[in-house]
Amino acid sequence: MSPSLLEIRDLSINFRTEHGVTEAVKHVSLSLKEGSSLAIVGESGSGKSVTALSLTRLLPSPPALYAGGDIFFKGENVLTMSPDRLRKIRGGGIAYIFQEPSTSLNPVYSIRSQIAEAIRLHRPEVKDVDAEIVHWLKTVGIVNPEKRMHDYPHQLSGGMQQRAMIAMALSCRPSLLVADEPTTALDVTIQAQILAELKRLRAEFNMSLILITHNIAITQGLCDRMAVMFRGEVVEYGDTQSILHSPQHEYTKALMACIPRLGSKEKRLKTIDYSKLAAKS
Repeated sequence: MSPSLLEIRDLSINFRTEHGVTEAVKHVSLSLKEGSSLAIVGESGSGKSVTALSLTRLLPSPPALYAGGDIFFKGENVLTMSPDRLRKIRGGGIAYIFQEPSTSLNPVYSIRSQIAEAIRLHRPEVKDVDAEIVHWLKTVGIVNPEKRMHDYPHQLSGGMQQRAMIAMALSCRPSLLVADEPTTALDVTIQAQILAELKRLRAEFNMSLILITHNIAITQGLCDRMAVMFRGEVVEYGDTQSILHSPQHEYTKALMACIPRLGSKEKRLKTIDYSKLAAKS
């Protein structure tokens, strides 16, 4: 058995608002072993991204309040780390790919400048930074990286922007890559390419992966395990194939039923009946 890279134990996160305290994440417990992958699935507002951002305490506090629980990364509790230690973990230990590369990349700096900053911060031993940037851009499938690294984000397509984001994350040599809705802003063809790229890179570098997604269909073949979140809670957790083929919770079944299927004779897409879910929860 490989050791646990990440352990989330009974994590609860609240937000202070003008209307009072809102419970965003409620008693979540998850684990991830080195080299394995986990999908966190659910709709917008289910607590997926809040959970992901909490892994390196990226949630601004206030308004966020870590109300309970622990997050252990390589045996260290993230919630009690010093600011200096956190800076080393962010990017160097846990790297993120966000869902909107056009807003995640700084529009006034070239791709080279942005990746170089990450390398200098987390891998100061690298002597030839440009060669390292070219290597990672080539690794993620960007053609003519020697030229394209001098481009600004607006000069790249959405798919190339996302590949540049992946290259930036990988250049820090993280143990864990968190991909938060990495294909949301992309068309279906580019989505498939990015997902295939993540699968290839994970296998090539034996890297752990957490995929945050509302689309339960894309988890097959990419993630070993799955956690389904509903209203801030994990309602189903286990082997991805088992959940996809035999979902146990009503919410998971509802998510599966919403997936459009080729050849279906249904004239209308199914929607989730929250009144029934509330009655059963």
